[in-house]
Amino acid sequence: MPQPKRGRPRAFDRDQALLDAARLFWRRGYSGTSTRDLTARLGLSTSSLYGAFGSKAELFEEAVRTYAERYREIYEQAVGEPEFRTVVERILIDSVHEFTRPDDEHPGCLLSSAAMADSTSTSTLDTSAYFAELQGHNERILHARAERAVEGGELPPDADASALTGLIQSIWHGLSARANLGADREDLLAVARLGHTLICGPAGPAR
Repeated sequence: MPQPKRGRPRAFDRDQALLDAARLFWRRGYSGTSTRDLTARLGLSTSSLYGAFGSKAELFEEAVRTYAERYREIYEQAVGEPEFRTVVERILIDSVHEFTRPDDEHPGCLLSSAAMADSTSTSTLDTSAYFAELQGHNERILHARAERAVEGGELPPDADASALTGLIQSIWHGLSARANLGADREDLLAVARLGHTLICGPAGPAR
């Protein structure tokens, strides 16, 4: 008697699995997310989960780095712009678009997630320290770009690069906080554009 044909197993989508895992970690934290939770959500066996990601700790690290590193990319691309006003615009506008990406593309903001407050084991990523390093990196390269703008005459010679960097970073954090509270993209873009105008002026860098 012929054996019934089995349906084709669902193709493994690594990006989707990473997004689903990130949502669990963001909501429950590292220690609050069990391997059973992950296998159930991702539709994988334990052996398949470990085969794809190595371990729960490695999956967590990949999820954090995948979504948090996008902010590093925004800053690194922005500071390469030839005009400082465009640097500021790209940092603020591009970040708003990242904060408000659709749910089917993004797990939510790491800043407001349970993962940030979770006490993880030493075998995995310390998210608070990692995010502090990430923010420190972004601030340093922005400060260096502001100093070049002063030295190159884009900004007046008495402009305070440190204060200007702090102002841009403060606006960035405010936009992030408002996004976490549910502000929609258009509202945040309006704030970002106003911040850009206040810093750089309507037709050129602030003088």
